[in-house]
Amino acid sequence: MQPLDDITQSGVEPPVRPRRTGHPLKQVEIFTDGACAGNPGPGGWCAILRFKSIEKEISGYQRLTTNNQMEMMALIEALRRLKEPCRVVVHTDSLYLKNGLTSWMKGWKRNGWKTSGKSEVKNRDLWQALDELSKTHEIQIIWVKGHAGHPENERCDRAAREQILKNAGIPLP
Repeated sequence: MQPLDDITQSGVEPPVRPRRTGHPLKQVEIFTDGACAGNPGPGGWCAILRFKSIEKEISGYQRLTTNNQMEMMALIEALRRLKEPCRVVVHTDSLYLKNGLTSWMKGWKRNGWKTSGKSEVKNRDLWQALDELSKTHEIQIIWVKGHAGHPENERCDRAAREQILKNAGIPLP
């Protein structure tokens, strides 16, 4: 096992909430991405859920949103699909999502959902949904560089963009 410093530097974070149970949890991988035509503007999201050799791709659209909101919705919708507590390995290209789950959220909750500067946390409703959904699972976050050839990240990016094209008629480069 790598020392914690090596894991953090490589973009892999320790689990958000370790769970202690008497039986092993099923491991599910989730790959996510979000896209937006304008920020704010029409947006799409996609998640791929993988358990062993079984994959399920889900995606969706919102008429007026931000890229960060779409990144968050991808994970929220993926976690909603899990029927039992799991060990979840999330692959995301969103540092906002990664840092929010692994670093910032604990302080926000302690401060009554305020930032260290005492302003309201942006996307509080989505962060609270993620907080609630993550209580059931042991979640590990792996950051991947976007648009760098990661197959599942590229697949999610295409599907999120297709949602924008299909629903808003806007092609993204």
